[in-house]
Amino acid sequence: MKRMSQPSHRHRLRAVLFDSGGVLIQPIGGRWNPRADFEKTLLTHAPAITTEQFAEAIAVGDAFLAAQPGTPDYTDYHRTILAHLRVDATPRLLADLRRPVPPFEVVETFPDVEPTLAELRRRGVRMAVVSDAWPDLPDLHDGLGIGGYFEAYAISAVVGVCKPDPKMYRHASTALGLEPGQCVFVDDNPDLVAAAIDLGYEARALCRTRNPPATPVPFITSLDQLLTLF
Repeated sequence: MKRMSQPSHRHRLRAVLFDSGGVLIQPIGGRWNPRADFEKTLLTHAPAITTEQFAEAIAVGDAFLAAQPGTPDYTDYHRTILAHLRVDATPRLLADLRRPVPPFEVVETFPDVEPTLAELRRRGVRMAVVSDAWPDLPDLHDGLGIGGYFEAYAISAVVGVCKPDPKMYRHASTALGLEPGQCVFVDDNPDLVAAAIDLGYEARALCRTRNPPATPVPFITSLDQLLTLF
C-alpha cells in the first residue's frame, strides 16, 4: 500500500527526532568506518601495508559490520581488519586506533545543521537524536558544538536494537514525554522514515541530492525545510 504524506499540524508538532550520520554530520573524506586517521595510525605500527591491502581489509571490515545484528564492539571491528592484514592486534595498537582526537579531524556538520537547530530552538521545538551508533555519539556532537540542542539520545549500542525496531523511535519520544504524533522523525534512509510513519510519527526523508526517494515517503532536500512544520 502506498504511504501518503501526512498533513502538517503545527498545533500538535512539538519535537524533531534526528538521525545523526547523513543528516547532522558527515565523515571527512566520505568514509564512516574506519575513521579518517586509520591508515596513518596503522602505518606507524606496520609501515609496509600497501594501499591495495588497506582497501581489501576495509572491505572485510565493511562485511563484518553488515553481518552484525546490532551495533558491534568497535574493538572487534578493528581486530577483524587487523587479522586480514596479519597485523598483531596489540593492546597498544587497539588503543591508538581509538585514541581521542578532536571531532573536527574526522567528521563535520552539514552547512544547514547549526542554523536550523538554532532556529528550531528559538521557536521552542524540542529535539532528540535516534541513531544506529556507538555510545560516544553525544561526546562527538558536543565536540562539534551541536550536543546542547538535544534533550535525549536513542543510540543503538545503548538501547540494544537498531532502527527500524520500534524501541529506537519510542525511546526518544518517550524521553521527551511526547506521543509519536507530536514528533517529526528525519532520516536519510527512506525505509527508516517509512517505518516511523507506520508507528504514527510525522516523518521526512532527507534527500540532499534533490532526487526523490524510491520509497514513496515525504521528503525534504534541506534541513531548513523542517521550519515550515513549526
